[in-house]
Amino acid sequence: MNEKLESVELSVVVLCYHSENIIETFVQQLLNEIQELNISYELILVANFDKNSTDSTPQKAKAIASVQPHVKVIADEKEGGMGWDMRSGLSMASGTYIAVIDGDAQMPASDIPIVYGVIKFGKYDLVKTYRAKRYDGFIRTMLSAIYNFLFRLLFSPRFPIRDINSKPKIFTNAAYKRLELRSNDWFTDAEIMIQALKLKLKIAEISTVFYQNERKTSFVGLKTVFEFIFNLFKYRFNQSKENKP
Repeated sequence: MNEKLESVELSVVVLCYHSENIIETFVQQLLNEIQELNISYELILVANFDKNSTDSTPQKAKAIASVQPHVKVIADEKEGGMGWDMRSGLSMASGTYIAVIDGDAQMPASDIPIVYGVIKFGKYDLVKTYRAKRYDGFIRTMLSAIYNFLFRLLFSPRFPIRDINSKPKIFTNAAYKRLELRSNDWFTDAEIMIQALKLKLKIAEISTVFYQNERKTSFVGLKTVFEFIFNLFKYRFNQSKENKP
């Protein structure tokens, strides 16, 4: 007789792109936090890489998985940006609750048990953080304020999402399956929230601290800024067309 497979309560997708300097420490922090919950879980390390890259994250992620039975790794040559990475990781998740967090330790690992507790016992569909304190510099803070102002103006005047790009985000598996994520770039966080609002999911936001990234260069450049704003207006225009009788 086949032994019944244990169901997974919590899946945590960790976006590890170019996190070779912190991945081992951060994964251990996550494991320490999740193990305290005394639940079944899996950690999915998304270590996708660019062609001809010297990034050692895939090798380090695989080394972690070789000694940690609850850790899985996806390490493929990249076919897109952050959104593509996130979707590839989420597609592997099987938990009743699915969380996603960046692997650079700017968001503390201790946020994971907090958002898990809120979504489980508050009976929400989606729970996310907002960065109440930020230590990543004036320019990034101002850009985030512009993004969030435009998002509220275009999509959520009645439900003021404080910080669309903040992680961790956690959804029920049922809510995740209702999302139709297509974005391959930095717009994925906004896409999640736009669809969550459209589907009238029950959403909660909790505060977090956003630390300075001292281990790698930010991948948010001028091109990313214009791309993000363009996508906001494009998505809003497409929604308006869909809503026309």
